[in-house]
Amino acid sequence: TMSGGEQQLLAIARCLMGQPELIMFDEPSLGLAPALVQDLFRTIRSISQRGLTVILVEQNVAASLKLASRAYVLENGRIVISGTGAALLGDDRVRQAYLGIG
Repeated sequence: TMSGGEQQLLAIARCLMGQPELIMFDEPSLGLAPALVQDLFRTIRSISQRGLTVILVEQNVAASLKLASRAYVLENGRIVISGTGAALLGDDRVRQAYLGIG
């Protein structure tokens, strides 16, 4: 049987076979071992760098913001903060509320 990480990567590969213009990931790292999460995010970065649009909904805020060109923080269905991934990584509100820093 395949591990959770292997299953995720296989699902991504199957999706890419359809030559999509956009891929949406909903909590792709959920339940994966930390080493596999790193592999998964490298794969997502590679997909994005090839020109595909990636929409990522993810609990791993730091890793997500590091690869995001644009990022949005939603609370109760409303956008409360938006900007580049780098800008949100440096935003004190994001750092305190979601990264536990500050």
